[in-house]
Amino acid sequence: MLALITAACSSCNRQPAAVYPQKRQIIEAVYASGKIVAEDEYNLFALSNGRIIKKLVQDGDTVHKGQVLYVIYNDAAQARMEAAQQSYNISMANRSARSPLLNDLQLSLQSANIRLQNDSVTYFRWKRLWEQQIGSKSNLDNTFSNYQLSIAQQKIAEQKYRAAMNDVELSYSNAGSALSTARHDLQEYFISSQANGIVYQTFKEAGEAVKNNEIVALMGTQGARLLRLSVDQQDINRVKAGQTVLVQADVTGSTIFQAVVTQLYPVMNEADQTFRVDARFLQQPTAPYIHSSVEANIIIQKKSNALVLPRDALVAKDSVYVRLNRKKKKTWVKTGILTLDYVEILAGIDESTPVLLTGK
Repeated sequence: MLALITAACSSCNRQPAAVYPQKRQIIEAVYASGKIVAEDEYNLFALSNGRIIKKLVQDGDTVHKGQVLYVIYNDAAQARMEAAQQSYNISMANRSARSPLLNDLQLSLQSANIRLQNDSVTYFRWKRLWEQQIGSKSNLDNTFSNYQLSIAQQKIAEQKYRAAMNDVELSYSNAGSALSTARHDLQEYFISSQANGIVYQTFKEAGEAVKNNEIVALMGTQGARLLRLSVDQQDINRVKAGQTVLVQADVTGSTIFQAVVTQLYPVMNEADQTFRVDARFLQQPTAPYIHSSVEANIIIQKKSNALVLPRDALVAKDSVYVRLNRKKKKTWVKTGILTLDYVEILAGIDESTPVLLTGK
C-alpha cells in the first residue's frame, strides 16, 4: 500500500494531504462479462411438426452421434415409406434376370433374330440359283419379301426390348429416389444427437406438441467448458488472443479461475455495443455450471516495480499538484498504465516528490 503522509499544518494554515509515489506491481485489465458454455454447444431442433410419443433421454445423459433422443408421431410418414419401399422392390424385380416383362421381350427378340437368319439364308440361296437361271422369279420375290419382313420385325423386337429396358431403368431410378426421400422424411420424425457428448437440458416431454425448427434440447461436449464474454467496443482493440483472463462466476462465489483468450469475433452486437470474445479455462471447474454468469478481467499488460500514484492524484490526465516550499504547484507528468485505482508515472516526478490529493 502507498504510504499516506499527512503534511504538517498549523492551526491557522491547514495543508492538504499528500502521498509519495511508490513502486509496486500494476496491472492493466479490460472488464468483460458473459457466461460459461459447453464446448461445441448447440441447440437440437425438431425437423417436423407433430406430437412427441417417446422421450429417450434425460438431462445429464451421455449420448453418442446418431442416438435417437425423441420420437415424433409418424404413422403417415411410415406408410409413405412402406409404399415407396414396395414400389422400389417391384422396380428392382422388373430389371432383374427374372423379370417377366424383359424375358418375354428378350424371347421375342431371339425369335426375330432366328427368323431373320433363316429368311436371309433362304433368300440368298434363291438369289444364287436365279443368277444361274435356276428356279422361278416368283420364288425369288417371295423369299426377298420374307427377308425384308424379317428385318423389319427384328428391328421392332429390338426397339421394344431396348425401350422396355430404358423404362425399367427409369422406373428403378425414380423408385430409388422416392424411397430415399421417404426415408429422409421419416427420419425427420426421429430427433437424434449430432455428435458424441452430453444432454445438458431437454425442453420437451412425451405427449407435448412440437413444431418444425423448435428447440428440444441443449447439447454439448462432455466435460470441456468455455467462456463466452462480451467486451465493450471502446476496449476491444486492446484485447488479443493468448491474453490471461481472471474469471469469477456467480455460482462459485469468490473463487477466481484463470483462462486464456482463444478467439475474437469481428462483428459488433448492436444491441449492447459489445464484441464477443471466447476464452478457455486453464483448469476446468469441477462442475459444469453451464450458462452461469461470470465477470472477468482480461489482463492487457502487467509491470513489476512500477512507480505509481493513486489515480485521484492525477489532474487532466498529464499533471499533478506537488508541494514545493509549502506551496501547491501544478507539475506535468508522463503516465503509463492506468487502472481504476492507480496510474503509472513514467517521468516528471520521483519517489521523493510529495503529491497532493487535491488535484482531482
